[in-house]
Amino acid sequence: MAPLTKMAIAGALSLGMMANAASAQQQSLRDVGYVTEGLIAVGIAYEISEVCNSISARTLRGLGYLNQLSNHAKDLGFSSGQIDAYRKDKAEKERLESVARQRLVTMGATPGNAASHCAVGRAEIAKESTIGYLLRG
Repeated sequence: MAPLTKMAIAGALSLGMMANAASAQQQSLRDVGYVTEGLIAVGIAYEISEVCNSISARTLRGLGYLNQLSNHAKDLGFSSGQIDAYRKDKAEKERLESVARQRLVTMGATPGNAASHCAVGRAEIAKESTIGYLLRG
C-alpha cells in the first residue's frame, strides 16, 4: 500500500474517532441516566433528611457521591465548564427536584408528613440503596 494511502486511511480513522468524541460531548448531561438518577437520589435523600428529624444526611458521603457523578461525566468527555453549567442550570435543578418529589410520593411519603418520610428513609437505609447510603438513621 502506498504511503499516501496509509496516511489517508489513518487520517480518516482519526477524523472518525474525533467525530465520536465530539458527538459524546454534544450529548447533554441531562441525557446521562447515571448522572440524573444520581442527582435525583441525592434530592430524595436531602428531602427525607429535611422532613424527618430522626434521619440525617451523610454530608461527606453526599459530597463524595456528587464528586463521583462529576468524575463520571468527565470520563464521558464533558468539560468542567459543561458540568458547572449543568449544575447551575436553574430550570434543570427545578426539573430534577420535581422528579425527586414525585418519586418520593410514589415511594410512600406524603408531602410535609414526617412519619411517612421517616418510613421511606428507614426502608431505603435497610435496602442499602443509593438513597439509603446517603442517610443516617
